[in-house]
Amino acid sequence: MLSPATRTTAKDLLTLAWPVILARLGIMTMGLTDAIVVGNFSGRELAYHSLAWAPTAVVVTTSVGLLMGIQVMIARVIGEGRPEAAGAVLRRGLVYGLQIGILAMVALIALGPWALRHMGLEDGLGEGAGPALIVFSLSMPFYLVSVACQFFLEALGRPKAGMVAMWVANGVNLALNLLLVPDLLGLGFNGAFASAWATFGARASLAVFLIWFIMRLPEARALGVFRKPTPEPAAAREQIRIGAGAGSSYFIEVAAFALMTIIAGQLGAAETAAWAVVLNVSAIVFMIPMGLSSATAVLVGRAYGAHDGAGVLRAGLVGIAAVTALTLIVALITWPGAGAMVAAYNRDPALLAIAAPALVLASLFFVADGIQVVAAQANRAAGDIWWPTIMHITAYGAIMMPLGWVLAHQIGVDGLVWAVIVASLVSSTLLTGRFIRVARRLPGQTAAV
Repeated sequence: MLSPATRTTAKDLLTLAWPVILARLGIMTMGLTDAIVVGNFSGRELAYHSLAWAPTAVVVTTSVGLLMGIQVMIARVIGEGRPEAAGAVLRRGLVYGLQIGILAMVALIALGPWALRHMGLEDGLGEGAGPALIVFSLSMPFYLVSVACQFFLEALGRPKAGMVAMWVANGVNLALNLLLVPDLLGLGFNGAFASAWATFGARASLAVFLIWFIMRLPEARALGVFRKPTPEPAAAREQIRIGAGAGSSYFIEVAAFALMTIIAGQLGAAETAAWAVVLNVSAIVFMIPMGLSSATAVLVGRAYGAHDGAGVLRAGLVGIAAVTALTLIVALITWPGAGAMVAAYNRDPALLAIAAPALVLASLFFVADGIQVVAAQANRAAGDIWWPTIMHITAYGAIMMPLGWVLAHQIGVDGLVWAVIVASLVSSTLLTGRFIRVARRLPGQTAAV
């Protein structure tokens, strides 16, 4: 039997998580929309899109991690009974996000196309992906501002606004894709390059809407949104430190997956497109644990701010149990439906023959991958910043990348998937054990868990 406190925590988690999950699904649906529209336009353009997305995804995901301190610190000040400090956390986060976005944009434009041309890809792939990569890079500042705003609303327990805004942005993205990819407006560009401009328009509209919404909140002044924050060096350092830990983990993981895309590019255009489909579907599934990890971090952060060690442990374990159940359901749905999912991207028999079996295999790592991201966020919200990063380096850097290279050159795309399975199992085991150990050390462990 679950204790009343556990039932309450589970209810709070799911109430907060479902809009966050839908918002995170909206993020990936934008990429899915791009991939489906571009894939149906041209299989080769889909390969261009995948290769352009890979380096930008590394930077985007790392940057999102760097902003994770916004969510955790706001949850903590609420747990401490100081909601008026939330505005200061947001203002620091917006400035930080804008700085990161501009720096990332400049670096990607300067280095990205050159790097693609010198990675030993099949002839023409790097050159074809370069223009789309530049446009994706231009949208970075807008996107990171929107992420800061979403983290703020989620930590306040108001995630529905971010969810609605994300799906409106998806509508903008779809409309622009349908107009630009086949060049219905006669602008002279199409395919992956046009789709990147659709993403730019969607991200810009999302940032503008969320800023406007926060400024119109009835409690905005009470939260300190319009008040210049008093200097809090210790809080600012902690916010950056939390983000640095999360950003480092995200960088290791997403860089490893980007390297897998490069390995697929060395195998050929069909393998690159097939891996793009598998990775895209898996990334959409991953948004479920991403949403649950954010909700778990908020609840763990509030308990941590209230010095409630039992609440920290309870919130983390409930989050891990929830993600296990949900990702298992998704895996059981994906297994028999893999062929139809791949066909939605492209009906080329050569692509289907590679991607469908690989997607069936990929369903084996959904549960472990979900557990590891929830456990990692629970650790950080409980004050354990750097051990999750070390464990991600071990699983995805030291194990997955070399194993993926070896297996891919032996059994193709399936080899890449097997490497992900092994790394996810290692990561989930290490991180769950670490969280339990950290939570049990905290004060306030006398309450029922």
